[in-house]
Amino acid sequence: MDVGMIELREVTKTYRMGSVDVHALRGVSLTVDRGEMVAIMGPSGSGKSTLMNIIGCLDVPSSGAFILDGEDVGNLGDGRLAEIRNQKTGFVFQTYNLLPRLTAQANVELPLLYGNYGSSGNRRRLAEQALERVGLGDRVHHRPPELSGGQQQRVGIARALVKNPSLLLADEPTGNLDSQSSEEIVALLQELNEEEGLTVVIVTHEPDIAASTRRVIVTRDGLVIQDEPNDDPRRANPFGGPQEE
Repeated sequence: MDVGMIELREVTKTYRMGSVDVHALRGVSLTVDRGEMVAIMGPSGSGKSTLMNIIGCLDVPSSGAFILDGEDVGNLGDGRLAEIRNQKTGFVFQTYNLLPRLTAQANVELPLLYGNYGSSGNRRRLAEQALERVGLGDRVHHRPPELSGGQQQRVGIARALVKNPSLLLADEPTGNLDSQSSEEIVALLQELNEEEGLTVVIVTHEPDIAASTRRVIVTRDGLVIQDEPNDDPRRANPFGGPQEE
């Protein structure tokens, strides 16, 4: 496994709220290796969402260094940050963020409209391949209201994967799902990590989800207070319910 997919060195982030400075991050240093599956946990206001935004190049540090895939991105402008997001990162959201009037295929195609991905036929082919990759090859023409919550999240994951990113960032990916659908989504993320080598970072409040990763990072008051490996990740059951021994 190569090291250094993500490297933060003494990263701080301060927001100005009226006359008050809010210190969201207070000197965070951590490294995520290429091919790791990591959970970030912490209470509301702990800094975990700010940390995810910086890792995803949606925000930049106030100070410190942030290295992504070998490139120092901490001081880049908006244009270059957008290019990096387009090329290297895929985002999965708690609320799916799908357009209800578009088919699954059309939703997955949307990121391909921003870049050189050839004809509409080629974009359609890439979208279909991404949907096959998440087990929805038979749902390409269904619209979100015709899909279950778990299926909608699979569409969201397919959309994140369609440009073959090296890093998948999932923000509370099971937060709106029932227990069976949550198991299916976690099993899919484990499969993408273990069989395809995708680096996966998950922000979650749920201990069971964190227990499915190989490393758990806990934040509080803008600091990393715990960073421990999990040598025996919980195996998610893609069929839902208890996992058979």
